[in-house]
Amino acid sequence: MKLKSLGIRTLSGVIYVAIIVGCILGGELWLSLLVSLIAGFATIELTKVLGGMRVNRMPLVAIDVAGSICLALGCYIVPLLIWLFCLLLRFVEELYAKDENPVQSLSTSCLTQLMIGLPCGLMLANGLIFSTGYILLAIFLFLWINDTGAFLVGSLIGKRRLFERISPKKSWEGFLGGLVFNIAAAVLFSHFPGFFGYLHNVWQWIGLGVIVTIFGTWGDLVESLVKRTMHLKDSGNIIPGHGGLLDRIDSMLLAMPAAFIYFVLLSFYNLASL
Repeated sequence: MKLKSLGIRTLSGVIYVAIIVGCILGGELWLSLLVSLIAGFATIELTKVLGGMRVNRMPLVAIDVAGSICLALGCYIVPLLIWLFCLLLRFVEELYAKDENPVQSLSTSCLTQLMIGLPCGLMLANGLIFSTGYILLAIFLFLWINDTGAFLVGSLIGKRRLFERISPKKSWEGFLGGLVFNIAAAVLFSHFPGFFGYLHNVWQWIGLGVIVTIFGTWGDLVESLVKRTMHLKDSGNIIPGHGGLLDRIDSMLLAMPAAFIYFVLLSFYNLASL
């Protein structure tokens, strides 16, 4: 039974990675479709986690999903304007929804759109604005390598708990293991500027690797905090053997915005160096 579960987990993991890599390599249209799907399904999952998926809230949830998708496509002016309209409509509709706790309902909506739509939108921005190569693929590779390194090192020698109150299994040794793995990956990626693009030297690559490691870990912890608060182990079961989609994208929730800030600052630095 354990072997069968491992096989299902491995197969679904390979399909998940293949979809992300394929959409990134497929170009703007496929990448836009990917962030839209992630934003939509993850918003539904997070709404369920927060206890907001009730019959009387279905019209509000529909606005939240539409808002997250439009915010995820915020690189384009029309979806961004639609998102602003959805935000206004969401506040107005609460006047007529007759919720027992309208403040909690609005808080759920704002959190789902901010926590899901914004990182997805900056994921798209990282892939399109800084598009001299497949830099977005490098970010995902850093996230996956960090998870792998942290798991391997943490399983072998992990003793000191990183954040026991939220995630008892994470250790400082695992965190440092993921960091070392990503620094090594950064050095490797720096030898392929024609493919990954944008970053100019090994130190900029190491900077990105460190940022993704730190904020990816924090993103994982934030999602764990939400689940622990709601007394849940997984956010869902959409990915067999892995749990919910939110469980798989948790590390990118903070890593994508942090990477975007890093790229913008590098852009100013590179311009100043000319």
